[in-house]
Amino acid sequence: MSDTATEPGAELEEYRRELTGYCYRMLGSSFEAEDAVQDTMVRAWRSIGKFEGRSSLRSWLYRIATNVCHDMLTAGGRRARPMDLSGPTPVAEARLNTRPEAVWLEPVPDGRVLTPVADPADTAVERESIRLAFVAALQHLPPKQRAVLILREVLAWKASEVAELLDTSVPSVNSALQRARATLAQSPPPLSEQANPLDAEQSELLERYVTAFEGYDMEALKELLHSDATLSMPPYDLWLQGYEDIVGWFLGVGSVCRGSRLVPTVANGMPAFAQYHRAEDGDGHTPWALMVMDIRDGRIAGINSFLDTDRWFPLFELPDRLPARSA
Repeated sequence: MSDTATEPGAELEEYRRELTGYCYRMLGSSFEAEDAVQDTMVRAWRSIGKFEGRSSLRSWLYRIATNVCHDMLTAGGRRARPMDLSGPTPVAEARLNTRPEAVWLEPVPDGRVLTPVADPADTAVERESIRLAFVAALQHLPPKQRAVLILREVLAWKASEVAELLDTSVPSVNSALQRARATLAQSPPPLSEQANPLDAEQSELLERYVTAFEGYDMEALKELLHSDATLSMPPYDLWLQGYEDIVGWFLGVGSVCRGSRLVPTVANGMPAFAQYHRAEDGDGHTPWALMVMDIRDGRIAGINSFLDTDRWFPLFELPDRLPARSA
């Protein structure tokens, strides 16, 4: 195949990361977002000869991606966090009940969805818009309102550009945006501090968290948690609220976490840890959970533990085993 023949494909690929970010916000699933973008690329490649250039290539790709996401959302239900589906369970009544994989909002590596931008303010908006709580809030919006909100307020498209993409009018776009804002205002996502990059206070907090968790010092851990901190563990629908119940969990059913090791990473614009349990064969540590952290007012406000490590650790390029620590 000639170089000329490969140029359209290469040009399409330049938009893969930002399209993945868009589709992730729309769908709430890392893997579905990648599937949606791949479908978008295939459709675009097949139709590239019909592209007449009346809009930019970027706008054309977003139009295709929006249609793909709309079809996927029509076929399935919205994704959520455990706290979006029920109230907190007192630790004394805690039971581990699983729900289907397709129910849960999924974490995502920053590098797969965030594009490098020069303006720090734009970077902050992008990171805020992939926080688990914000993406969960988006799932309450109908697909059109969701698309309008993301395009207008996250990606800073003009109302006229969004209207052209959606084959509608500017007043319709403005109305959809107003309704989307009103819906989010009714149940605003919990606040969390910007933590990428970490400042000195946040770095110290997380270092203390690692020391407390790896040493299984629950009194020290309690001091680091907000009084209304939350702990969730998809695919289980259980979630706990309050440092007393969280510590009670780790001292009860959750005591299997004793002896864990934590490896820092980043997910959804927030600090995260890969949690490894002692290996059953005694040789080092093996994957247990991906912990995505929320920080507020200098304390840990949320621990979002995703337990399906067969999916998450490869996605985040995390090792499948940690060697035993040298004496």
